[in-house]
Amino acid sequence: MLDGIRDALLIYNPTSGRGRHRRFVEIEQAVRLLKDFRISVELAATAARATAQGLARHAVEQGRGMVIACGGDGTINEIVNGLAGSQVPMALLPAGTANILAKELAIPWDIPHAARLIPGGIVRRVALGVALSANERHSTEVPPEGRYFMSVAGAGPDGAMVHAVSDGLKKQAGQLAYWAEGFRQFLRYDFPEFKICSQGRERRATIIVIGRTVNYGGPFKITTGANLFEDSFEFLTNSTTSRFRYLACLPALWLGKIRAMKGIETWKAPEVICEPISAKSVRAQVDGEPIGALPLIFRIVPDAISLVTPAPMT
Repeated sequence: MLDGIRDALLIYNPTSGRGRHRRFVEIEQAVRLLKDFRISVELAATAARATAQGLARHAVEQGRGMVIACGGDGTINEIVNGLAGSQVPMALLPAGTANILAKELAIPWDIPHAARLIPGGIVRRVALGVALSANERHSTEVPPEGRYFMSVAGAGPDGAMVHAVSDGLKKQAGQLAYWAEGFRQFLRYDFPEFKICSQGRERRATIIVIGRTVNYGGPFKITTGANLFEDSFEFLTNSTTSRFRYLACLPALWLGKIRAMKGIETWKAPEVICEPISAKSVRAQVDGEPIGALPLIFRIVPDAISLVTPAPMT
C-alpha cells in the first residue's frame, strides 16, 4: 500500500499515440479514482521533447509524494531521468505508441483500470541502466552525467532505425512507423561490426540488445533472461554481417527461438563498453530514444529509482 502518499504529479504527453481526446477523458477519470483514495493529483502536460524530465525534476524539488507517468516509452524515459537518484516513486498509466514497462509489470492498457491498481501498489527500489559517453569529450547527445534508461537499450540496426524514424509518422501510424523504418533500414543498412568489451572478454558484433526487461518492443521478447529487479543486464548480440541471415532471424524471433540461431550470443553482466572499429557510424538508442553514436558505456546503477508495481494477485 502507498501509505503516507497524499499528493502526486501526473505527467502526460498530449501528443503521443492515437485517441488523444479519449485518453484525456480517461486521465480525468483516473484523477477522480485516485481522489477516492485520498491521493490528490495535479496534471502537467508536456509541451516539447525533454519537458517531462524537467517536470519530474521539479516534482522532486517540491517534495511531491509521487509522480505518475502517462505516456509511451519516450515519456517514461524522460521522467526516469528526472527522478533518478531521488526517493520519489514513479507509478504508471500506460499510453503512447509503445510501453515496454507496462507489459513487463502486467499493467493493463486501460488508464482507469491501471489507476485503480496504484493505491494498492508496492513501492520497490530498482536499478536503472545508464549510457555514458566513452569519448574524452562528452557526446552532444549524451549529457556528462549520462542518460538513464529503464527497459532496453541497443546499438546497431535498431539504433539506426530509432534515429531515422519520423516523429510525425509515429504520431500518425504508431508502431507501424517502426515497421516501415525497419524495412527501409534493412534495405540500406550495411551492418558494420563494432567491438564489445564485457567481463574481461572482447567480442565483435553487428547488433547488441541491452535488456533490463524481457519485453523489447511490439510483440518481441529478446532478452528473456533479463529481470527488472536484478542489478544486471542481459545482453544479446548477433555477429553476422549478412543481410540475409538477419532476414532469416525474423521467423525465429517471432517464434521465440532467436537464441538458437547461428551467431547469437547471450550473457549477463553489469556493464558493457561498445566501440566502433571503422569509420562507419554505429547508432545507439535507450528506451526507443536516440542517444547518438558509439563509443558508449552501458552500466547498471543499483538502487536508482522507486517504482510503484502492482500488488501480486492472491
